[in-house]
Amino acid sequence: MLSHCYRITKYDPADRDEQDRYTGSEDPVSDRGPVEAAHLRAVAAFAVDSGVDRLVIREPSTPGSAFLGVEPAAESRGLAGLFPSDLSGYHDGAEVALETALELVRVMLREDGAWCRLEAEGIFTIHVGRDQYLYVGSARPCERAVALTRSLGLFPESIAASPYEWADDEPGPQQAADDDFWNWLYLNIPRKGALLLEEEPLDGVCRWHRVTRDNGDHLRAGLTPRARLAVWPDLHHDVSAVLDSLPDEGLVECVLEDRTGRIASVVATEMQFAELAALVEVARAAVLLPMDLDERRPLFTAVLPDEDGVLRARWRTCPTPLNDRWAFLKTFRQGQVRSGAVTSIAGFGVFVDIGGIDGMISAAELSWDRFERFEDVVRVGQELTVQILDVDLARERIALSLKATQEDTWLTMLDRVGRVFTTHVTKVVPFGVFVCVEGRREGLVPNADLYGGQDRTPDAAVGVGDEITVRLVDVDLERRRILLTAIRSTSSQPDG
Repeated sequence: MLSHCYRITKYDPADRDEQDRYTGSEDPVSDRGPVEAAHLRAVAAFAVDSGVDRLVIREPSTPGSAFLGVEPAAESRGLAGLFPSDLSGYHDGAEVALETALELVRVMLREDGAWCRLEAEGIFTIHVGRDQYLYVGSARPCERAVALTRSLGLFPESIAASPYEWADDEPGPQQAADDDFWNWLYLNIPRKGALLLEEEPLDGVCRWHRVTRDNGDHLRAGLTPRARLAVWPDLHHDVSAVLDSLPDEGLVECVLEDRTGRIASVVATEMQFAELAALVEVARAAVLLPMDLDERRPLFTAVLPDEDGVLRARWRTCPTPLNDRWAFLKTFRQGQVRSGAVTSIAGFGVFVDIGGIDGMISAAELSWDRFERFEDVVRVGQELTVQILDVDLARERIALSLKATQEDTWLTMLDRVGRVFTTHVTKVVPFGVFVCVEGRREGLVPNADLYGGQDRTPDAAVGVGDEITVRLVDVDLERRRILLTAIRSTSSQPDG
């Protein structure tokens, strides 16, 4: 909130009642003449006093429902001549020169169809309210602009804050349409199909796109900065079934693909269903969507972040169950330590409930020691303390590690180098035999050590299960291997 805020009006403060309501005779409609010009000169003076010559458009809107690509931009929006007919350049975060900002103020004073906040962050703001009310905020007192405004016959009143100051009143994080979002989108596009993407570049305007595995990157690059996005299931190619699903009455939105591949959206009431049916009958594919917000349920919603990955758009989308699930998944972060019970054991890993969602421990992350089966280490229902290795939002998977929360017992093997053990042969191979020491740690005794360099095969003298005395020669921590040598002297004193 800026330190100085002024309400600029043509209404004399003396003509206000105790509730601060205007009781005078001034017409609340723009005169589109000298009074309007005075407002614009006043705003320009405040901008100059604040050191501002460029402003950023925030939360832009147009009235009603306009579907770009289907209908041309209506003159009533008041933006003709300021922006192209597709309204490119009129979006949240777009920077405009002061001259263009003043023309936007003119449009809003005339209540001509468009509205936005105009800001230079931390320095200057312009908000236009109903009935010719202007609110200017500045980091400076702007004495010269205040004096000029009075000389123009307007009334600048110092107030605490603009009633149109943006406030984040909605709880919870907003989902960014970042790489995780697009990875999820690509993973869920049917192999020979598509998903529908609804793009809202500003309030009252939307575009529809059919996203395939081939066009996704190109489409992503062409979206309006900071647009709101909603993902829907694909269009239905059985247009007869779509027609059969038309309700008897009410308001519906029909998204359809015509024979040229163009995606269009039509909003219709029961009085227009006949014309709508004619459009659907000749379409390649179509889908009906309810207009009631309680029934309008996309698969996923998000807002485009800026190019640096930061989400600066302040408007929100209606969360879906998947949005809620992702918000929950984001509470789990790499490196966190969690407790949970083993819920199941599969051939590829162990699943652990870590607080309402299952994460998986792979074989490599289960134990520092060698094991044959997962059940040799854990059992279903067992309480474990695990560390989160990775959270894959696109696949909705959490990778866990049990051994990361436990001391690496292989480190103790370094202290065992040189010690002698009595053990049993677990495996015989052409180049030697394997034995276990210190529990499940398996090490190799090469033939050269086993037979003193004699050219003999291991099967000739040593078999699985035979007792053997060995000395620990070396420990390779990186490869998790130990090297042993056979002790042939009966005078050796084993440690185990």
